[in-house]
Amino acid sequence: MEEVVSSEPQVPAVKSKPLTLAAEVNRADAVTGGGSGAAPEIDKDLMCPICMQIMKDAFLTACGHSFCYMCIITHLQNKNDCPCCAQFLTSNQLFPNFALNKILKKASTSQISKNASPVEHFRQALQQGCEVSIKELDTLLSLLAEKKRKMEQEESERNMQVLLDFLNCIRKQKMDELREVQSDLLFIKEDINVVERHRLDLYRARDRYSGKLRMLGDDNTTEKAWTLSANRNNSGTLSGHCNSVGRNAAINSDSKVEGMSRASSQGPQPMDSSSGSDLQHPSQAGLAVLRKKRIHSQFDDLQECYLQKRRLSGNQVSNQEKKSASVLHREGYSVGLDDFQSVLTTFTRYSRLRVIAELRHGDLFQSANIVSSIEFDRDDELFATAGVSKRIKVFDFASVLNEPADAHFPVVEMSTRSKLSCLSWNKFTKNHIASSDYDGIVTIWDVNTRQSLMEYEEHEKRAWSVDFSHTEPKQLVSGSDDCKVKLWCTNQEDSVLSIDMKAQICCVKYNPGSSFNIAVGSADRHIHHYDLRNVSEPLHIFSGHKKAVSYVKFLSSSELASASTDGTLRLWDVNQNTQVRTFRGHTNEKNFVGLAVNSEYIACGSETNEVFIYHKEISKPATRHKFGSPDIDEADDDAGSYFISAVCWKSDSPTVLTANSQGTIKVLVLAA
Repeated sequence: MEEVVSSEPQVPAVKSKPLTLAAEVNRADAVTGGGSGAAPEIDKDLMCPICMQIMKDAFLTACGHSFCYMCIITHLQNKNDCPCCAQFLTSNQLFPNFALNKILKKASTSQISKNASPVEHFRQALQQGCEVSIKELDTLLSLLAEKKRKMEQEESERNMQVLLDFLNCIRKQKMDELREVQSDLLFIKEDINVVERHRLDLYRARDRYSGKLRMLGDDNTTEKAWTLSANRNNSGTLSGHCNSVGRNAAINSDSKVEGMSRASSQGPQPMDSSSGSDLQHPSQAGLAVLRKKRIHSQFDDLQECYLQKRRLSGNQVSNQEKKSASVLHREGYSVGLDDFQSVLTTFTRYSRLRVIAELRHGDLFQSANIVSSIEFDRDDELFATAGVSKRIKVFDFASVLNEPADAHFPVVEMSTRSKLSCLSWNKFTKNHIASSDYDGIVTIWDVNTRQSLMEYEEHEKRAWSVDFSHTEPKQLVSGSDDCKVKLWCTNQEDSVLSIDMKAQICCVKYNPGSSFNIAVGSADRHIHHYDLRNVSEPLHIFSGHKKAVSYVKFLSSSELASASTDGTLRLWDVNQNTQVRTFRGHTNEKNFVGLAVNSEYIACGSETNEVFIYHKEISKPATRHKFGSPDIDEADDDAGSYFISAVCWKSDSPTVLTANSQGTIKVLVLAA
């Protein structure tokens, strides 16, 4: 038989003996009906009437119908008839259909061949014994080699393109970084020049003041010399002068006593300032060294803070013109540099916490001494404590500082029916304080009469938090394990408003600049910011914490701090609805460890029985203090389980009240 010549560079045609792959496929098509147009009809004839799939292991019945073996056996287990004609049928009347199985096998082979690649066709043809000449093999090898070279070239081009894309991407990124670094360097250069100029101005001013003081000193020396000369000539004048000096000394002595008395009556104000009243302050040179060490210890965070503020001020130069006229920035200072200098000054001012007073909240031998809440009153003269001891104790702050440690007794003590979780002083009425307890009762107390003025019992489970409004004297809000936030009015017996939430409420706090906005922290790991005029949905939901939110506190009307049992504190901007910073360093996995804020610092407790202080611009702790007590036996198994349970700042001073689960209360002050 003559060879069949093809115009395409495909596998060459082979002789009829042995049978070629194409001929084998054609014969299989002829047996099965062949051709794609007849495929649906052939497929239908080859389908099992029971499973409606191509038959597998076909068996023939006595009545002449074919089925899959497993299909007909399963059918005969339930009924003894043919599924097609209903004729009586048993398993003994089934016989293998060899002819149909052969057709099915060839049809399967044909289908595989149709879907196979040219390489697979070639491989099958060689396996089936097709004859190929050496010349044809050389042609095939040349084609394959050329194809391989082409594929390798295309692969290399693709790899080069990928590499080029990567290099272009990294070049763009580095160029952006370079432009950012160049911009930062311009800011730094500009600020260095400004600071150097102002430092020289300060040096000149200091020299001028020193010169004036020397001149005044010289004038006083001359005057004294003239006076002594005149007194030698006038003994009466000398006597009068001595009497005058005596009177002045007496007046000065009286003034000192009066000053000491005034300081004593006004409480421990020298302790609350960094004016140098602490006798243990190091020298100015020592302070400079300490400040440099603090800067280097937190250099990365300070650098990020500076660049962030400087870039922001650089992009918003016009904002400086919008500043209030009462806010005077030094000439040449940018807003960003001025803000950062304020941060740097406050951050480096303190390096430790110093204990200035200590007292116990409960009986030393009483196990239930955990202080759940500690709060200063409106004027920072009194502070109240509460906890699992079922008592509210009110202390005079000045007495705590000035009296011996064994003489600390509360000026007011009020007993409750249940364990207490939270306290909140009324910001307008000095003698009113609210409490929440484990029975879900919110109570308003009069500290003067030691009686409850109002009890609200609508919460169905433990109430964790209560807070008086900063702008409305009669409004307060509470949150509970019953997943409800309730708004109360002191002159009404029932709640004014109720917010139903999906998770337990751990904390609730009023925005100090509004009587309508509150922040709610819950067990769903989110902070819900509500406007009480429309509680159908929150203004915003702040997400980021990994566990329950245990505390929320406002640093200002736009800054909100939160604490969670995920071991982090977070700072949020409630105006921009963004997270500003995350603070890490303390340990908090299961307990309420307290949270307190002022305009610059954030204080929190730790399950390591330590108090941590963070500056709001720096994510790492500024300082810490570990509780220790001579009453704690180092071998005591429970000593390691004590934790800080409550903290409270004394307004914007560096003084903070802290309490732990043992019932120990310490007054700490930030020191250099």
